[in-house]
Amino acid sequence: MTGSIRVLLVDDQELLRLGFRMILDAAPGIAVVGEADDGNAAVRQATELKPDVVLMDVRMPGLDGIAATEAILAAGVPTKVLILTTFDLDQYVYAGLRAGASGFLLKDVPPSELISAIRSVAAGDAVIAPAATRRLLDSFTELLPNPEQKQRQQDLLSSLTEREREVFFEVAAGASNAEVAAGLHMSEGTVKVHVGRILAKFDLRDRVQIVVLGYESGLITPSG
Repeated sequence: MTGSIRVLLVDDQELLRLGFRMILDAAPGIAVVGEADDGNAAVRQATELKPDVVLMDVRMPGLDGIAATEAILAAGVPTKVLILTTFDLDQYVYAGLRAGASGFLLKDVPPSELISAIRSVAAGDAVIAPAATRRLLDSFTELLPNPEQKQRQQDLLSSLTEREREVFFEVAAGASNAEVAAGLHMSEGTVKVHVGRILAKFDLRDRVQIVVLGYESGLITPSG
């Protein structure tokens, strides 16, 4: 369908792919353009089909979803990747976000949320629930600051204006634009402008990468 969001389904379980396809086929404005049952097939199809969004399973035989995500994005394919996982504390999810995925979903996500997430990502946003983000990153205590991170913190903060710093901390902690706007008493439009500047300064793809940067630099800690 012309103008539809084109989706590639990647999962080694045929039954799950069928379930996702049934949901998406019934959603207006979304078209499933292909399916893959392993990472290598996902990379090939993403390169050939250039879908808008890839729903990427993590644990697959052969090339896993993380490596496939890295390969797809490294190839410059104009697509967004949504990681699918069974558990919100799956250690591979964090690696997926680092690899450039635009967020993650649980496989038992309600159909309405799945459709909403695909539309959000296709529009250039990121999908990552704040509560799930905190639970996920709570398990990575090795991300606490070390001497190298201290210097990185100073470098990062020195490149931001005072207002950009405030927005950075809120977004890195998992807040939505609406939550940032309410907390900092500014319009959502102004928040979007600041987020855009932060992304440009750090050469980041989307707000999920701000979350990752915040934790990796130690500016945001699991207890914070």
